[in-house]
Amino acid sequence: MTRKQRRMTIIGGSLAVLALAAALVLNALRDSIVFFSTPTMVAEKHVEPGKRFRLGGLVQPGSLQRGDNLAVTFEVADGNAKLPVAFKGILPDLFREGQGVVAEGALDANGVFKADTVLAKHDETYMPKDVADALKKQGHWKDDYGGKPSDGGKTSDAGKPATTAQGNPQGAVR
Repeated sequence: MTRKQRRMTIIGGSLAVLALAAALVLNALRDSIVFFSTPTMVAEKHVEPGKRFRLGGLVQPGSLQRGDNLAVTFEVADGNAKLPVAFKGILPDLFREGQGVVAEGALDANGVFKADTVLAKHDETYMPKDVADALKKQGHWKDDYGGKPSDGGKTSDAGKPATTAQGNPQGAVR
């Protein structure tokens, strides 16, 4: 074997080992790459009790129940499935029924999601494209999700939105 062949063999072997290591890491992180799982995804995956993950969806209206010592229970839904959530702690200021929420925790043996962290989503207007596509596909899309800037009821004489001195619509976010 010549020197050049030996060098090429070592380089090829090194690249193969590196590719195998990258494939193993990506395979191990496959489920962790998703920002959150919806109740439908949890039901489809048959997540075993004790496995930590993030749960996202809308807080079902009428499901919020407050208990003693900051204990709270509510249901998170995505239009197809619901999952009961139990949390003990202070909820974010933006948390309310009908609002988007992301909770981090694990399922218990009874199928209740025991959350140790609850994050309230600011507004459904700002959502990932795949979530918006899923809402459209399920028929839960609202026209006001489109990201149209609100003029706060301020319109000019011609019925057009009022603008700032720079010509931007009032209420537009940059």
